[in-house]
Amino acid sequence: MIAIGAEEAGQRIDNFLLRLCKGVPKSHVYQVLRSGQVRVNKGRISQTYRLLEGDTVRVPPMRIAERSQTHVPGAEFKILLEDAHLLVIDKPAGVAVHGGSGVSYGVIEQLRASRPDAKFLELVHRLDRDTSGILLLAKKRTALTNLHEQMREGLTDKRYLTLIQGDWQNTRQHVKLPLFKYTAADGERRVRVQTEGGLASHTVFNLLRKYGSFVLLEAELKTGRTHQIRVHLSSSGFPIVGDDKYGDFALNRQLQKADGKRIAFKRMFLHAHQIRFTHPETGSPVTLNAPLPAECERFLASLSA
Repeated sequence: MIAIGAEEAGQRIDNFLLRLCKGVPKSHVYQVLRSGQVRVNKGRISQTYRLLEGDTVRVPPMRIAERSQTHVPGAEFKILLEDAHLLVIDKPAGVAVHGGSGVSYGVIEQLRASRPDAKFLELVHRLDRDTSGILLLAKKRTALTNLHEQMREGLTDKRYLTLIQGDWQNTRQHVKLPLFKYTAADGERRVRVQTEGGLASHTVFNLLRKYGSFVLLEAELKTGRTHQIRVHLSSSGFPIVGDDKYGDFALNRQLQKADGKRIAFKRMFLHAHQIRFTHPETGSPVTLNAPLPAECERFLASLSA
């Protein structure tokens, strides 16, 4: 029997079991749930039941997956803030935040592997694999729910640095285009501007500096939709440098090779550089910054040259 404490309370029973029974096939966990073998307070429950503090859970013996599980190497990342409630890191580009979609493991799995004694560690939000910068994780469920509520209420301030090419005019520009998420024929997750069925989305772009035909922008997220900055810029005629989904593919290929003083650039130029929020425990305002990665700084310096 497992007694549910404050940290486990609020989770759906299926998610609780999936974390508890690592190595057990997902299909088997759901089969055990549907058949009523999992009991809460000695009674049957549905797979959507949310655990309460003080619940007692009976979990039957379950078979481990026959195929060997992917070994997840523990890893640490540059830490911007850590306390009993939060862990905030500076994620490098090219690293997924979690496993799935052809990726065996990501940041969250690597951090859990490197911190086996951590009772709770969950992503507060996501960053695209090729986006670098600030990533929030919660070390307590209360912190997770508090930060999610702040994000829903628009009380957090997330800002990104990005580079585009083109004749950008306005010092400050609002883009409000509804975004629709869909799955492409190849199974890849995509987003497009679409009024019918699209979600209201709002980004504010601030012009920071021009480098010849290139422009460095700061993007303020007023909503937090999937691929929001990328699609808002691409649909406005200013795709992000290095974006392999919504970008200018001819330009990307050109930039992957050095040309005169301009060095080669082989990643998407999108970096989460600043976040402001209220600490979920103390109530104090928190502002964190992550400087541009070295490869981005070097590229901008070569454009200046």
